[in-house]
Amino acid sequence: MVKNSILRENIASGKYDEAFAALYKKEDIEAQKSRYIRVSNEFDEIFGERREVEVFSAPGRTEVGGNHTDHNHGKVLAAGVDLDAIAVASKNDDGIVRVKSEGYDMDVADLNELYPHENETGHSPALVRGVCAAFKERGYEIGGFDAATASNVLSGSGLSSSAAFEVLIGTILNNLYNGGRIDSVEIAQIAQYAENVYFGKPCGLMDQTACSVGGFVKIDFKDPSAPVINKVDFDFASCGHSLCIIDSGADHADLTDDYAAVRGEMENAAAVFGKKVLRDVDRAEFEANISKVRAEVNDRAVLRAKHFFNENDRVDSEVSALESGDFEAFKAIVTDSGFSSYMYNQNVFTCKYPTSQAVSVALAMCHDLLKGKGAWRVHGGGFAGTVQAFVPNEMLPQFKSAICSVFGENSCYVLNIRPVGGIKVIGE
Repeated sequence: MVKNSILRENIASGKYDEAFAALYKKEDIEAQKSRYIRVSNEFDEIFGERREVEVFSAPGRTEVGGNHTDHNHGKVLAAGVDLDAIAVASKNDDGIVRVKSEGYDMDVADLNELYPHENETGHSPALVRGVCAAFKERGYEIGGFDAATASNVLSGSGLSSSAAFEVLIGTILNNLYNGGRIDSVEIAQIAQYAENVYFGKPCGLMDQTACSVGGFVKIDFKDPSAPVINKVDFDFASCGHSLCIIDSGADHADLTDDYAAVRGEMENAAAVFGKKVLRDVDRAEFEANISKVRAEVNDRAVLRAKHFFNENDRVDSEVSALESGDFEAFKAIVTDSGFSSYMYNQNVFTCKYPTSQAVSVALAMCHDLLKGKGAWRVHGGGFAGTVQAFVPNEMLPQFKSAICSVFGENSCYVLNIRPVGGIKVIGE
């Protein structure tokens, strides 16, 4: 713990520059220092001065491979990015958690009321309450704390701003009350529980795991209660490319049915073979019985199942390419993944609004600009939102200019892969 006033002095003097260098690009460190100082000042304004505090961070994530596979117990390649949620936090003796996020109302959770509150469904207080409840249910220590937070993880970008926030709350509790002994995978499971049970969103575990673990990470969800996590040894800074996320500006509203149909049709295809998820279906048996799946489910379920099986294989191939240093092969597989999402999984636009295809336009532009040079694919859940592209550094100015001329000045974000997940940044 460090007094908040001393924290600001130490940040300004450069005492923590090494810690920041592990999380952010060198050219961003001064801006990040100003950001942390701002949140520290906000803590004093909200919760009072002379408190001893610790500082935490949890990253957003990018899905590199494994589009719509986790919910059917498949494989995913994801990575933490250098956009993150940060917190200045301090214990209190009130038995109450208070979290004031920049730009939002205070989230308050009384630790004597750790059950779902109907009026909090779909709102951030539910995430705070749910994380605290999961800690208690798993036998870990909990206690009150006050926190001021800020996030630059773009909401609605497919970078998982909610998962970053959940992991941040879990990381605070882990360090303030449990000595940091809970591993990153369990923090992810706690975060997912909060989102599923308290927030009311039936998400898979990929987002929380990638945010909690960080770096390039392969996640195998064959047993979701014990996912197999493998960090991938690859120095992204050495590959001569930048990771770009393109915000198409497409509206996410009214897409719940579209997302649910992807999972539902995959599971319905699995049910034809007496299984709950496609991961448990023998692929050869599926291929031999496509006509049966068509008859008992529908044609789109066949295509989405094919996407699932092929996408699982692509994750393994992407990891092999990275581990062998073959970035050209990696890019080809990423692009193939994108075509599969478009043609087979069909999550690039919604059939409800067939003339609104902002993501399709972004993909078409990437094809024209990057064919034979980079890689591109729909990012995250799809139907609206973002596109991911790996762009050669020498092409970056031209690429950004072309994208921003169509989708707006701030539509192309250039990111770095962050090597660590949820972490205590400062605390003595």
